Amino acid sequence: MTDKPIRVGFIGAGDISILHAAAVNKMDDAQLVGLWNRTESRAQQRAREFNCRVYPTPEKLVADPDIDAVFVLTNLETHLTYCELALNAGKHVFVEKPVSNTVENVQRIADLARQAHRVCMPGHNMIYEDSILRSRELIDAGRLGRLICIYVLYNLHHSEEVMVRYPGVIRQIMTHNLYSLIYLGGLPRRVQAFKACLHYQKLTREDIAMVNIELENGVLAHLCASFAADDLTSDPWSFLIKVIGTEGSTCYTYHDWVQAQKGTNHSRTFTAYAGSIANAGCEFIRLIRYGGTPRSTLDDAVSAQRAIEAIERSIATQQSVTC
Repeated sequence: MTDKPIRVGFIGAGDISILHAAAVNKMDDAQLVGLWNRTESRAQQRAREFNCRVYPTPEKLVADPDIDAVFVLTNLETHLTYCELALNAGKHVFVEKPVSNTVENVQRIADLARQAHRVCMPGHNMIYEDSILRSRELIDAGRLGRLICIYVLYNLHHSEEVMVRYPGVIRQIMTHNLYSLIYLGGLPRRVQAFKACLHYQKLTREDIAMVNIELENGVLAHLCASFAADDLTSDPWSFLIKVIGTEGSTCYTYHDWVQAQKGTNHSRTFTAYAGSIANAGCEFIRLIRYGGTPRSTLDDAVSAQRAIEAIERSIATQQSVTC
């Protein structure tokens, strides 16, 4: 790899592209060259905001020799198509989460990346925070003793106008909870799950889900994903990861860094969220340049998707389900 910046192209220019563009533009060793978006007017708008060019098709973008890496930022149902397109063109790929909508599709992306000998990194941004890395180091060093339980909680209200773009909190948010749990605690063995629609009036998809999980190492976990309401208490569980062991515990929360202004989809701006997006992007660029293994891999994405599907079976059968 030369000392020239890694040249990046975006497939998709929705809300999340704003954070990714800001992150790429802060990197000394990366440059946003251009983007494609399904809606031409949105593509032109974002290109002006990001100071980059617009490609007429995703095929033109991945065929450009001036592009080294592609960020797939579209809806999850299209991720396999665009990852395959980019990997077959010899590009490195950063794919937003959820990586895809089935275990088989996530595995297909992983296989394509291995065959192409290219970096393909899932956008599991929640774990790319220094606090989470310190938590993992404490766990690995045995400083917390034997792990007992892990909580990953998300309670951030989203409007129905935003929610209509998403498949529900299980597919959209519980994936965050699961890859964070896998990173800190290990693989799920068994799940028991519940869901409800308690806030939205026009939508039938769930706006809250809760899951109890038994990990393969015996640790128990509780996950919550909710768009139904903000937590307005003095100790809010907007986004929180807590690990409790026999010799110690650790906790990470969005509320260590909060700005009063409204966020893109949230009632206020949680600085740590944007920071985790930037950290994940930096890791992707570093992997392209120097090699190595990301904190969360496509194999982890497969495990997370397998657990998502187990959660859905648990809800459908009203039973505990093996992952």
